[in-house]
Amino acid sequence: MKRYLENQLKADLRRKMVFLGGPRQVGKTTLACSLLKKKLGYLNWDIPKDTEAILKRVLPDSSLLVFDEIHKYRQWRSYIKGVFDEFHPAQKILVTGSARLDLYRYGGDSLQGRYYFLRLHPLSFAEIGASSQADIEQLMALGGFPEPFFGGSLARARRWAVEYRNRLVRDEITSIELVKDIGSLELLHLSLPERVGSPLSINSLREDLHLNHQTVSRWLDIIERVYGIFRVLPFGAPKIRALKKEAKHYHFNWAVVPDEAARFENLIASHLLKWVHYVFDTEGREIELRYFRDVDKREVDFVLVEGKKPILFVECKLSDSALAPALQYLKKRFPDTRAVQVLLKDLPRQLPRGGIEVLAARHFLKELV
Repeated sequence: MKRYLENQLKADLRRKMVFLGGPRQVGKTTLACSLLKKKLGYLNWDIPKDTEAILKRVLPDSSLLVFDEIHKYRQWRSYIKGVFDEFHPAQKILVTGSARLDLYRYGGDSLQGRYYFLRLHPLSFAEIGASSQADIEQLMALGGFPEPFFGGSLARARRWAVEYRNRLVRDEITSIELVKDIGSLELLHLSLPERVGSPLSINSLREDLHLNHQTVSRWLDIIERVYGIFRVLPFGAPKIRALKKEAKHYHFNWAVVPDEAARFENLIASHLLKWVHYVFDTEGREIELRYFRDVDKREVDFVLVEGKKPILFVECKLSDSALAPALQYLKKRFPDTRAVQVLLKDLPRQLPRGGIEVLAARHFLKELV
């Protein structure tokens, strides 16, 4: 299928080289190779013959060169800079890789002004051209990573998730950080899905796993860095009595979340983050994904903020179409901000009540990317 970044990739490659990042197994290599003719021009640092070709600078005769996992090469930045300066614009250059690409591209300024950075996310409702309630339920159950989703089997999706988690911890994390106690790190990762939807307390994790605060905090940073999770910070503004407390966290593979309500919230969070990253990477709009909780324990699942002003409030419910009091509270204080209560249950479009829209997820998610 055509991925949502394909047109942007083609347009950006005409101007600069492109770095394509994102979670592992999200489809970066497949997308890159779809732009090539007969895979000519694809070079993978993990393949010995390709490594030799890169080091000897014997590059394929292709209008597009795709360097996959080249950030594992110690001098990759200067190498890519040299290729770009010598051959661009006659030869387009696409660099793909895992989370280390995101990390290592900040290691120096030799590439400054020579590339665009795009992030590829898992499949979403709009991207797969979905329209029905059955499509929502399939995404909820299988997640948005291409292999389990297109496999269409819940059992295979679960087996894939176990293997993915193990490779994330034992391959991806250990390649960028020295972690002596892999077992405890795996226990931390295993304990996270059941905590989705609530502020993530490092103290609680520390006590449960018998670790110190600094270790848990560092490991959470690492898991987030390799796209295992993403965290959402609280939203505060002068008009509300917001609490400055812990961030909430969500998983890129929402299928691992056991509770249905929390998994639905995670699915919505992932779709919103995908849209936020897309508009930043393609338009430069600086939009943040936040959540709201105040001293009176009112809570709204998501707030999109642009220029320190809220532009969208989103509350997630499984089936209750009665307006959430906290969402009404925020809407009254920010009357110009769009407010939506999104339901997993299918229902016809309803007229806004008190300025708040009540939408089935299949209607709301079609508006995103």
